[in-house]
Amino acid sequence: MAALPIVAGTVGLARQGDSPALTHSVGGLLRVCVSGLLFVGIFLGAAWLFSRASKDDLLLRWRPGYWVLPLGALYSVAIRLILFMASVILLLLVVAFLKVSVAQVQAFAVDHRPRIEKLLDPQALTENPAYFWLNVTLVSFVIGGLREELWRSSFLAGLRALWPRTFGSANGGVLAAGVAALFFGFAHAPQGWLGVAIVTVVGFLLGVIMNLHRSVWPSVLAHGFFDAMSMAAIPWALRHFPELHQLPHGAG
Repeated sequence: MAALPIVAGTVGLARQGDSPALTHSVGGLLRVCVSGLLFVGIFLGAAWLFSRASKDDLLLRWRPGYWVLPLGALYSVAIRLILFMASVILLLLVVAFLKVSVAQVQAFAVDHRPRIEKLLDPQALTENPAYFWLNVTLVSFVIGGLREELWRSSFLAGLRALWPRTFGSANGGVLAAGVAALFFGFAHAPQGWLGVAIVTVVGFLLGVIMNLHRSVWPSVLAHGFFDAMSMAAIPWALRHFPELHQLPHGAG
């Protein structure tokens, strides 16, 4: 539970008025990345000094060998497929039980879409190649993948240490992944409730992957590939769906 201030820090970072957390420019994005890494590094370092958690406690061993990279890529695709299937099932259930049309559900989803403009500037992502590639690489794999999955492994280690009877078993690990996912989802509240729901599901699946392999690294890469694909898809979406150009954005 000592890892909770990281969640609070993430929420605070995302609430910068009308500006996105990653700003509108390359310089601002780099400053945010450096400050975010320093915050996590200092906090996790202090937490480690108090807990003396081992490499195995934090799931830092590189497992399963050469399979880490391909597994990370495959898991990212699997997570996206699970989200798609869950969305279709939820759509069918809503239409069947609430007696609404598919068009009404789609309109609701559009109105309550994840507010990506709270995270980054979609227009800068489309027009500024440096901003685009920094988001696809640095932000996706280091800020999203490494930083957030180190938080998750630390959070899970804390739950196992404090309540070993509840969270120490295989089933307990799944429960712990669910608890971590709730906090992880809440940290993305500025993106809207649909965004929170999506992030919570993704966070739970990443936690399950981490527990399955007893290693943080497949989750780091799965998270990185998932974010990178999402970032890369935004310019394509803006080109093919002109109505999305109404998203708020600022000057580069």
